[in-house]
Order: sequence, then structure tokens, then C-alpha cells
Amino acid sequence: MRKQLKLAVLALFSASLLSACGGGSSTAEESFIEGSGAVTFIEGSNRSAAPELSGMTLSGKQFVFNPGQIAVVNVWASWCSPCRAEIPTLIELAKQYPDVQFMGILTRDNPATAEAFARRFAMPYPTFIDDSLLIGFKGTLPANAIPSTVLLDKDGNVAARISGEVTLTSLSKLIRKLEAE
Repeated sequence: MRKQLKLAVLALFSASLLSACGGGSSTAEESFIEGSGAVTFIEGSNRSAAPELSGMTLSGKQFVFNPGQIAVVNVWASWCSPCRAEIPTLIELAKQYPDVQFMGILTRDNPATAEAFARRFAMPYPTFIDDSLLIGFKGTLPANAIPSTVLLDKDGNVAARISGEVTLTSLSKLIRKLEAE
């Protein structure tokens, strides 16, 4: 009986953590809100440089992104249900577009928990564990919702953002638009 009570309490606690990104109601996550799926695209002449994206990844390796190819930067956390829901789409698109560099930035999460999540889904791209990288996007299209996905053009400039869960259609449309430039 006692074990069942502990499991019930743990289930309720887990459910509250998993729903935290839905509306910013958790005190630990209150500065983040769930995005609406809105897409913002910046014309080439109005783009600003993205911050340098380098650092330690979930796999324990150093990674440095060098501009010269289109990049997709997804901001996520393993406790966020929309983030978990979009991972299969991101993995599929990473396979469909091998010339596009996909990257993640983990935010407000336990790296060990997120690493287990990434391993379980066999995420084929690196995820930075330093969410201070997000500060560098402040002057362009900040990733102020979770999940957020920012696209960089071949010159390393911020070109687009999807605020909220990506779809196969929304993200592939932006990738193709950038490829055509």
C-alpha cells in the first residue's frame, strides 16, 4: 500500500513537471511559455549574425558550428511535452536534409535525464548543455518560448524562427526557402 502511495505521488509530481512548459505555470519554468507555432521569417538584407554556437554537448563532446550551411537550432527540455512530441519530426527532417546542420540547446533541464531521452530516441544531432547560448539570440529572434526552433542561413545569420512545436510542413518549407537563396 505504501509503495502504491509513493508511486501515485510520483506520478502526480511528474505530470506537473511535464505540463510546466504548457503555460509557464511552474515557478521553475515561469519565464518560458509554450509557443503558438507562429513562424517568423527575416528577409536576407535584414538578418543579423547568430551567436557563436559551440560548447559541450549531451554526449560529453565539444561541438563547434561553423557557418557555411543552413542550420536548425531547436531549444528543448525533456520535461516539456511539446518538445517530446516534435522530436520524431526533427529526427526525420535531419535525415531528409543531410546537408543541414541540426543542433539542440537544452534549457532548464537535468543533463543526465535529457541525455537518456536523446539516447532513447537516437537523436542524430548534437545538443548543447549550455543554455546561456540563448542570450546570443536576444537581438534577433529570441527563443523565448519552449520549444523554439531558429534557422540560420548559410552565412550564419538568423533567418527564421518557429515559436512552438515544429511540424514537418512548417520546418521543411523554411529549409527549402533557405536552400533556394
